[in-house]
Amino acid sequence: MREDIAVVEDVLAGARTALAGDYDAYRNHVYRLIRFCTALAPAADVQTIALAAAFHALGIWAASTFDYIAPSRGLAWAYLAARGRLTEAPRIEAMIEYHHKLTPYRDDSLVEAFRQADAVDISLGHRRFGLDKAFVREVLAGYPNAGFHKALVRLFWRRLRAHPGSPAPMLRW
Repeated sequence: MREDIAVVEDVLAGARTALAGDYDAYRNHVYRLIRFCTALAPAADVQTIALAAAFHALGIWAASTFDYIAPSRGLAWAYLAARGRLTEAPRIEAMIEYHHKLTPYRDDSLVEAFRQADAVDISLGHRRFGLDKAFVREVLAGYPNAGFHKALVRLFWRRLRAHPGSPAPMLRW
């Protein structure tokens, strides 16, 4: 199941120091997200999905904040700008902005598939949005958690202590 995607490896290589001990956990989450999203939107461009996945939560580590949507979008925009790919930025930014939207995203089917794919992974496959249970299990096994959910819980509690009135600023309606 391990098939590296060059753009993901490029982005994560640049973030290795920031990710530190969470590098494998985040990398595996990114690849699970890509696999789930491509299954939910098989006609979509894998490179677009890969770019959004690589950056979608990178702001947690790169900006040292659990209020990470804006920093993650900014990192993606800078990466795309440096490579002359700004035409892709609006969709990738929307995928990042709305990946924790609590209600369906109706303006773009790929943004919605990305939102669903992240929910599949965050829920450890309890939410599947029509994906086959065996496929979800295969992806989860193929890209081990490596402490990803434990890191999210740790970061959530840290955020809750510091900002009790806003413990989950990444959620969108």
